[in-house]
Amino acid sequence: MSRTARLFQLMQALRSGPPPKTSAQLAQDLGVSARTVHRDVDTLRGLGAVIDGEAGFGFTLIEDATLPPLGFTDDELEALVLGLREVQLIGDPALSEAASTALGKLQGRLPQRQSHRLSHAVLTATRFERPAVPGIEVSELRQATWDERAVDFAYTDEKGDKTHRRVNPLSIVYMDRASMLVSWCHLRKDFRVFRLDRMREMSVTDQSFRPNRVPLLRAALVRVRADRERKEQEN
Repeated sequence: MSRTARLFQLMQALRSGPPPKTSAQLAQDLGVSARTVHRDVDTLRGLGAVIDGEAGFGFTLIEDATLPPLGFTDDELEALVLGLREVQLIGDPALSEAASTALGKLQGRLPQRQSHRLSHAVLTATRFERPAVPGIEVSELRQATWDERAVDFAYTDEKGDKTHRRVNPLSIVYMDRASMLVSWCHLRKDFRVFRLDRMREMSVTDQSFRPNRVPLLRAALVRVRADRERKEQEN
């Protein structure tokens, strides 16, 4: 194996799986000695990679835009194109635009053969009916979810009843006909799902629920699966 190929494999090993990666783990993955791993880590750092850690504690890769991207297999490239084109169709305006620029960046940095393959991908995505238009600025909701800050909004349910809610936003789910917010509702003291097209006048509060988004989302998904199983048994 050439040294260049080994460095790319080391980058891939650092990217995959939970960090930190010990030199012993990396050496086993690459089939080299731990000493070689240490030398290669130093080489990658010299090329611009930000790799945190040291011998005895393990290494964590912090991605650096100055490094060239890893190559993609043809199937990986098709999957990326299909996914990004789907986001162009169902995402909010900011997310749809991000998908378009991401495709452009991919094309500009891929080898010529794969750049041509991206332009003429076999797979594509289309929808005859787009999801209902959200009644709020979804990019602000996404940021509030990442920041783990509660949001307030007015909501109109399917019966036309109107309420004001404060929720901890946990995840946004893009479905066939509407986009949904999975959340913990302060009013109901329970998990609730809200359609984004029925939400209005949203504002982000200063109330933080960090670092509870991940465990709350995990519990919400357990609830969804349990409800689905119960309904299947009833039917």
